[in-house]
Amino acid sequence: MRLGIVRGCVVLNPRLDAFAAKRLVMLEPVTMANLAAGNGCGGGKSLVAIDELGAAIGQMVAFTEGREAANPFWPNAVPADAYCALIVDSIDLPATRLSEFEVRK
Repeated sequence: MRLGIVRGCVVLNPRLDAFAAKRLVMLEPVTMANLAAGNGCGGGKSLVAIDELGAAIGQMVAFTEGREAANPFWPNAVPADAYCALIVDSIDLPATRLSEFEVRK
C-alpha cells in the first residue's frame, strides 16, 4: 500500500461495463522525501485508481496496486490496477525516523 494525492477525476467515453458507477481518479504517489518535508507535493509518477470513498481533489489516500486492487469487486472481474483503500486523516512521522531518512539520502 502506498500514499497518493488525488489530483483530478477521469471520465471515460465510451466506458467499459466493468466501470459502471465507479469513480476514477488521478493519483500522484507521495515520495518519502516530500512526505518528510510536509510540502504537499507528491513527486511520483501519476496513475489512475478506482475511488469508492469519494476523496476530494487534494486529499491524501492510501492505495493498493496489482491484483489486490481488483479484490474488492470479487467475484466480478474488474480490470483495476489501483484502488483507493482509505482516506488519510493524519500522519505521524517520528523525528528519529526523519533523521534516519535524511542520513540515507
